Amino acid sequence: MRLFQNSGLYPSYLGYLNRLARDAASFAARLRIFMEDRFGALHALQPVLDGAPEAFFTNADDEVLQRLWARENGLPAKATLEDILLAQIEQHRTEVFYNSDPIRYPSSFVRRLPGSVRTALCWRAVPSRKVDLTAYGAVLGNFPSISDFWRSQGCRAEPFYPAYDPVMAEYGNGERPIDVLFVGGYSRHHRERAKTLEAVAALGRTHNVAFHLDASRLTLLAESALGRLLPLDKHRRPRAIAEIARPPVFGRQLYELIGQSRIVLNGAIDMAGRDRGNMRCFEAMGCGALLVSDAGNYPAGMEDGVTIKTYAAPREAADMVSRCLDDWPRHAQLAARGRTELAARYGKSRQWQDFLAIVALI
Repeated sequence: MRLFQNSGLYPSYLGYLNRLARDAASFAARLRIFMEDRFGALHALQPVLDGAPEAFFTNADDEVLQRLWARENGLPAKATLEDILLAQIEQHRTEVFYNSDPIRYPSSFVRRLPGSVRTALCWRAVPSRKVDLTAYGAVLGNFPSISDFWRSQGCRAEPFYPAYDPVMAEYGNGERPIDVLFVGGYSRHHRERAKTLEAVAALGRTHNVAFHLDASRLTLLAESALGRLLPLDKHRRPRAIAEIARPPVFGRQLYELIGQSRIVLNGAIDMAGRDRGNMRCFEAMGCGALLVSDAGNYPAGMEDGVTIKTYAAPREAADMVSRCLDDWPRHAQLAARGRTELAARYGKSRQWQDFLAIVALI
């Protein structure tokens, strides 16, 4: 099976990648640097990570990467990013197209795919009412309520999960000097998460608490000298959070930080309802930290008091974290159990077999 997997990049990660790959002069060189950094590796299918000759991977929103390929393959300089992606698929003779960036490439793009493509699937784990994904054979995701949303939009939806990145075994095998780590987004759309962060940030007076936040543009503006003169109060982070906030981290830097942390704090985004199991859950457990997250409906293997710890409300998060740290030897064992369970239940081989089973259904 000739597999083509397309993904996309966070704007803040793209800037980091540009620095990391500043000397890369070819498509292959830049892509290799990206793959080695492991950004989004939990979603990368096994043939992609293995470098299988029948698999092709790209980030179609990485204009530097895509124009390197276009130049190497004789496309005109005026070719659009969509033109380049279609040319890659055609040259690859793709049979199965798997797209993790369907908002940029919705049904209108799927209808332009070359005739060699017999199945097109996409990953989308948030609702998006203004986007048509009905041309895809199925929308994949690991939140049941959001899968129901896509079904209500006329799409087929199938359960699918991130997978343990084998590289994670290299991290978290020594001391863990960080007591509590949070890495993630912060904006006015994360209301419950913001309450949790503010409560846990207060522990920074007695513990090593690290928040690496990918703040929204409005938040950054609101906290600037100019922004403080503007009516942007609702976009500013509480003082307790702003005082310990650090820049976002991704890829291997993220793995390294989690591997140095006892507890990774998590809070679901508001649109997920009671469903839980975002990427941070898999990353935290995979690198051996104790996942402390909000109560809800978690995937199999993420069980409160067995492999993770949960809190019922934002105001209880700080108390839960304190109790775990006060009895750390016992909770370190729980974290180790979580890591073993995740690797056994959500391995790359199983993810690939699940993907093949979905392809066979379409």
